[in-house]
Amino acid sequence: MSLGEPRLNRTNGEVQPSIWWQALYSRDRRFDGRFFIGAATAKIYCRPVCPVPFARPNNLVWFASAAAAEAAGYRPCRRCRPETSPGTPAWLGTSAIVSRALRLISEGALDENGVEDLSSRVGLGSRQLRRLFVEHLGASPLKLAITHRVHFARNLIEETDLPITKIALSAGFRSIRQFNHAVRAVCGQSPTQLRRVREEVPASFQSGLVIRLAYRPPFDWLALVDFLRPRATPGVELVQDSSYRRTISVGGSTGIIDVRPSQTESALTVRVELPGYQFLMKVVERVRRIFDLGADPLRIADDLSRNRRLKPLLDRRPGLRVPGAWDGFELAVHAILGQQLTAADSTTLVGALVQTFGRPVQTSLQGLTHLFPRPEDLVDADLSRVGIHGARAETLHRLARSVCGSELTFAASMTLEEAVSRICGIRGIDENTAHYIAMRVMGEPDAFPFADPGLRHSLGKDGKPAPPSELLRIAEDWRPWRAYAAMHLYAAGRAAGPRVTASSAFAD
Repeated sequence: MSLGEPRLNRTNGEVQPSIWWQALYSRDRRFDGRFFIGAATAKIYCRPVCPVPFARPNNLVWFASAAAAEAAGYRPCRRCRPETSPGTPAWLGTSAIVSRALRLISEGALDENGVEDLSSRVGLGSRQLRRLFVEHLGASPLKLAITHRVHFARNLIEETDLPITKIALSAGFRSIRQFNHAVRAVCGQSPTQLRRVREEVPASFQSGLVIRLAYRPPFDWLALVDFLRPRATPGVELVQDSSYRRTISVGGSTGIIDVRPSQTESALTVRVELPGYQFLMKVVERVRRIFDLGADPLRIADDLSRNRRLKPLLDRRPGLRVPGAWDGFELAVHAILGQQLTAADSTTLVGALVQTFGRPVQTSLQGLTHLFPRPEDLVDADLSRVGIHGARAETLHRLARSVCGSELTFAASMTLEEAVSRICGIRGIDENTAHYIAMRVMGEPDAFPFADPGLRHSLGKDGKPAPPSELLRIAEDWRPWRAYAAMHLYAAGRAAGPRVTASSAFAD
């Protein structure tokens, strides 16, 4: 039996072994929860990211869910705990635990007591709580608590004339020495230096909580921001070579994020400005999605480089990521308008939509003035006021109603086929656009906008665009990384200059 032909359990849906084998060997976390692997000899099932070596190919059984594996008599692996993988009730519970712990930290749970006391309050061991914080937020509970205290103290330093000693005690520090060390570690300056230069430092660098999110190098930051810049929503996003900034709304709180690459480590530095940080985990999850931090670029490049057409592109741009999106509804609106317009024209139209139906907000950054309209804001909106008429207006109304009624969600746990089917269920959205939305919103690594004019020209012959059916045939060898192949083809076409004038999801 070949590697592409393990035993299959098809009782819960079709499994594509040639694709899942590549996903299995890559240990890519985006496939976590999509399928499970059982060892027929030991009757144990695992997640695809399990660190334990798997059994021989002819002893493997594939399952579409943990429930299916247990129904077949398989026990969960004690190492990777597949019953807690993404999409399961237990995994969702870990998110709730971290969120509750964050609320307790914001209320001062670590000011007087340690992590052991905090972990007992949420019903976990301290070691497990630290692991969950690092997994979900990229930082330990104590690190987040100290940063929270430092920024509270920094506000007092900048906005009041209170003595430094009183500020340290007010912020929960037990000694001036501890306070000075923490402030210098977080801010790079002593409390006295901060007060001395507070008028000289831009306001955007004076507030917020800073965290660092690690990634696997290489990471092509410039290619990513080059993709995001022409698609940035006016008033909502600011994209420059060194940073990505936008307004955000999470849990009823509004604020901004400022993301830029670290100069000293393989990580992104993320500054979050919110009234409180009980929803920090949701912010971090979305930032990870925007910048595709879960990708393993070396493994993806190794698979795609076997194709002679893609190898020179991969050599030219190592570490290319698939840009995600902060909000599924926002990206879907962009995509619907982009079906008949260039990226520049659709961005202008979206800017008018934001100015008319978005909520104005006050931020510390010039140019960030609004939140993107919510689905409920557009359900019955008169879109003709901003130049959106006819079929496009009706499609946006149907999209807003579907999202408001939870008929359409942008859950990453869906398979590509499920996601495309759900999105295409909204009349006016074609399959090509559905693939683009799945690629950007759900982080689907195998999505492929096969009818995109830019991709068709990049794979055409004699100046003629390749038909969509030919694109799908060619791209079959690129699975399950077709989204990355599309990004490399886009980057190559951009470097060569615009080659198409028709609407294209990848056209600037």
